This record gives sequence, C-alpha cells and structure tokens, in this order.
Amino acid sequence: MEDIRIETERLILRLPQVGDFERYAELMADEDACRYIGGHLARGAAWRKFLQMPGAWALQGFAMFSLEEKASGRWVGQMGPWRPEGWPGNEIGYVLHRDAWGKGYATEAGVATIDWAFANLGWDDIIHCISPENVASKKVAQRLGSTLLREGRVLPAPADEAHVEIWGQSRTQWQQNRKRFA
Repeated sequence: MEDIRIETERLILRLPQVGDFERYAELMADEDACRYIGGHLARGAAWRKFLQMPGAWALQGFAMFSLEEKASGRWVGQMGPWRPEGWPGNEIGYVLHRDAWGKGYATEAGVATIDWAFANLGWDDIIHCISPENVASKKVAQRLGSTLLREGRVLPAPADEAHVEIWGQSRTQWQQNRKRFA
C-alpha cells in the first residue's frame, strides 16, 4: 500500500497507524463525540471499528485519513473518502476528538481530502451523511460548500433505521467553492 501524506497549514493527513488507537479509543468512549455516529463504544469494540480504515485502505485504496496535529504530533481525528457497501454515495466523512473541536481542523482537512478524492478517485461528486441534529457537522459541510441534497433512511444495515441528511456537491461545484480557500 502506497504511503500517502498530505500536509496542510496545521495538519498532517496520513494513513492510520496502530499508535493512533489510544486517542481513537478516547474519542469512541466519548458519548458527546459519538452521539451522531452510532454511539460511544467500549475499548474492544473501538479496536474493531478502528481496523475498518486500514482495511478499507488495503482493499479499496482509499479511506479516511488520520489527522495529526503538526504542532503537537497528536492524533486529532479522521477525515476523508468513505464508501462502504450499499452507501448512498461517495462520502467525505469526518470525526474529530473533542480537544480538536472549534479549531477549524475539519474545514482545513476537508479541503485537502476533497481535493485528494477528486484528483485520485475519479469521483464526480461527494456527499456527507449527517444526523439532522448534528448542527456542528452541518456547519462544516456548509463551509466546504456542500448543500442539503436529500434526507431519509438511506444508509445500509446496521444503520438503516437512522434518519440522515445527505449534503454534497459535484466536482464542478467544488471547483467553484475551492476558490474560497486559495
């Protein structure tokens, strides 16, 4: 598997590493941080979920990047392309550790991951699947230029009972929206 590394002003986006797990486990144990992504998890379940991203990288050639804060070297979250079986589109998903909230990291990483996905995956559009109650996540999607496309119960099992909003934009829309971040 190719070692992919993207640097932004404050972040390093890279493939997941086993050393990321301690902070990931903290994130997955945080009820508030996980409220809109299926709920918090015990350590053993967090380990199994943690393995999804390296597995997707190995099998699909893409998945969410680990986000590392340049100043501290700390793992602060995940963001990037995500398309499990039966998913309603080409997602740019994200989840950040509580201590990374409110710093603009999601927008900064979002620009880099959307650029990477359009340049490397041949996608013509991207989406974000967001719980209607997750105001902060919707604000990130809006800052990135995405708009509400549709809503409903559109996720595959085991999340098929979840009502979500699908936010997104086309490659052409991103080319226009991207100018705000130049």
